[in-house]
Amino acid sequence: MDFSLSPELTELQARVRAFIADEIVPFERDPRCTAHGPDESLRAELIAKGRRAGLLSSHVSPEFGGLGLTHVAKAVLFEEAGYSPLGPVALNIAAPDEGNMHLLEAVATPQQKERWLRPLAAAEIRSCFCMTEPPPGAGADPSMLQTTATPDDDGYVIDGGKWFITGAHGAAVGIIMAKFADGPATMFLADMTSPGIVIERAMDSLDTCFPGGHGVVRFEGLRVPKENVLGEPGEGFRYAQVRLSPARLTHCMRWLGAARRAHDVATAYARQRHAFGKTLGEHEGVGFMLADNEMDLHVTRLAIWHCAWVLDQGVLGKHESSIAKVVSSEALWRVVDRSVQVLGGQGVTHETVVARIFADMRAFRIYDGPSEVHRWSIARRILRGEKPREKNA
Repeated sequence: MDFSLSPELTELQARVRAFIADEIVPFERDPRCTAHGPDESLRAELIAKGRRAGLLSSHVSPEFGGLGLTHVAKAVLFEEAGYSPLGPVALNIAAPDEGNMHLLEAVATPQQKERWLRPLAAAEIRSCFCMTEPPPGAGADPSMLQTTATPDDDGYVIDGGKWFITGAHGAAVGIIMAKFADGPATMFLADMTSPGIVIERAMDSLDTCFPGGHGVVRFEGLRVPKENVLGEPGEGFRYAQVRLSPARLTHCMRWLGAARRAHDVATAYARQRHAFGKTLGEHEGVGFMLADNEMDLHVTRLAIWHCAWVLDQGVLGKHESSIAKVVSSEALWRVVDRSVQVLGGQGVTHETVVARIFADMRAFRIYDGPSEVHRWSIARRILRGEKPREKNA
């Protein structure tokens, strides 16, 4: 095992770290940071900075303007981007666009790539992924999918409702999961301005880092031509895994950077704040929290890097990504929670960025599969004696 980074990757890491600190962190108190994410004018300004730095869409292949990074290289860069809540936006690697670009590059036709992937990679447009539904529809259990696609002469008619659709407000294109009458799920591409798409409202949520927030979307007789089917009809669940395993891991990468930021803020405070005759950090109650933070960050990084290495071997990585997701979301939540505690009164105000990270981070234990669902999936594979490293067919 070699945990060293190449000179090229070390240089890229330092470059992104400096870019985030110098160019992006100063925008964190910008009034254009709204309850539903940075507004479009702020997003455009951040994207322009990322473009000038030559760091946009690093996960996409050079053919579409990216850096073509491996999963391990992404783990390094995405962590640095996540150090600021605005970093992933500035580098065009925020959810859901990052995962959607990965899916389009893996599955879309050449025509679909030119129409949607290229402008997505250039950060000229945003996208959304429409899978989660209100009860009794699909949530953590995608087999409960209720949205229907009915064939007609020249395509399909889609009807149904979705919610928690990140980035729906302002998105140019949506990837929609719907099912045929006989059950199989299919993915469809649709312009979000198409007749038949109704964005009912934005949902109020704890997190405020995703452009467009989280929307409630309704499809009423949405007509989608056959050429807008993404991949093969009936293969929607399989393609969802192509998207979700890497996208689940990139969430871990970005939130690792955010938790490291909270830890750094808490550590700086513990070094300079005095109480009871010495600095806070010299009190074991505080010093032990910082030590526990360091251990949780370390274990999380190892889990992420290992899963990234597995994906780089051409393996789907469902088992490893589930492990990484649970380890990361729970360990990083502990890091941020301890950081709030170390900061005391400042930790529950917006005097520092930590309260914002705290609110943003809580949803991480739920989206892309709650911890309980991943534990259940891991247990099933253990009991079945399944080999975790089957190749991605």
